[in-house]
Amino acid sequence: MNNLLYKEFRLALHPTAYIFMALSAMLLIPDYPYYVTFFYSGLAIFFICLNGRENHDVSYTMNLPVRKKDIVAARFLLVVLLQLFQVILAIPCAIIRQHFPLPGNQVGMDANIAFFGLAYIMMGLFNLVFFGLYYKNVEKVGKAFGFASVAMGLYMAVMETLTHALPFFRDRLDTPEPEYLPEKLIVLAIGILLYGMMTWLVYRRSVKSFENLDL
Repeated sequence: MNNLLYKEFRLALHPTAYIFMALSAMLLIPDYPYYVTFFYSGLAIFFICLNGRENHDVSYTMNLPVRKKDIVAARFLLVVLLQLFQVILAIPCAIIRQHFPLPGNQVGMDANIAFFGLAYIMMGLFNLVFFGLYYKNVEKVGKAFGFASVAMGLYMAVMETLTHALPFFRDRLDTPEPEYLPEKLIVLAIGILLYGMMTWLVYRRSVKSFENLDL
């Protein structure tokens, strides 16, 4: 597995992924839909899989003395590490944004603890839709990304609407730290749990799909 993960970082990781990770700094933009920041982690994954298709990455890896299950596991491990790295980069940006001498985000959710929990759910949703389709046919990367993008777009629209319309979101979650900290921590914990569950579920499904795929 270590060798496969090394191969993922050396051969599969697209250079634009580093640029998209740096876009965590978008949390510093006043009055901006901050969920868009985590859309770019999905875009990075899309470019990795698209670049792999064009360079016949799957065919190359299939010729190595490895199991199909391990190929999927290495890709998922790369994806999870990228998503976690984006969160790590975003945290200091969110802390800095909280100390700006400006009012809270007028567009939608503030970059606070609850926001990160909701962002985890969005990333898990992307994994669930994208990889659920991708490993059924690794050639149809665009189709998988299209459906995953629609899912993320709808999720962002619903969450931002709830921030303005639902009192719990508006009055408790969309507030500066450390106001309503217990509620925010619960949302963060739920978000991480759902992210893990969705990613694990689609990983198991992807292994079955990839093992049944005739390459």
